[in-house]
Amino acid sequence: MRIGHGYDVHRLVGERKLILGGVEIPHSLGLLGHSDADVLLHAICDALLGAMAAGDIGQHFPDSDPQFKGISSLNLLKRVVELADDAGWQVGNLDTTLIAQQPKLAPHLPQMVANIARCCKVASAQINVKATTTEQLGFEGRQEGISAHAVVILIAKEHNERKVVAQL
Repeated sequence: MRIGHGYDVHRLVGERKLILGGVEIPHSLGLLGHSDADVLLHAICDALLGAMAAGDIGQHFPDSDPQFKGISSLNLLKRVVELADDAGWQVGNLDTTLIAQQPKLAPHLPQMVANIARCCKVASAQINVKATTTEQLGFEGRQEGISAHAVVILIAKEHNERKVVAQL
């Protein structure tokens, strides 16, 4: 079993779509970034990569690489899950928190969970997405940006568990 933590933050700006958990959310502001700037999926990617001791999202998908310009972060997450799968790991459970003063995110959380579960190849019951505000404190409270935290437990895939037990 491996545990990983991820964190990401992006600035809110005009003339960008707000994409969180692969869901386009109606809002006057969107997140600035090289990709679609989905802070939730970026935090999840970093948590997965951290659990595998495989660096971070910037190493795997650098913002200097034009192939990632405007890319859906759902595609980035799928690639990270493939890395985990190739290394013999699968998601045991994933817990995340979005921090944003506005817009209200609760109506969109079930679709985020469904998107993440599909990318991670697990049941929705293994994924949790929460949203909170900062009571108007800090950059999130001033609506300058949105941040996200993610914690993941990776478990060895069944065939990999047999190899580990055999080595002991």
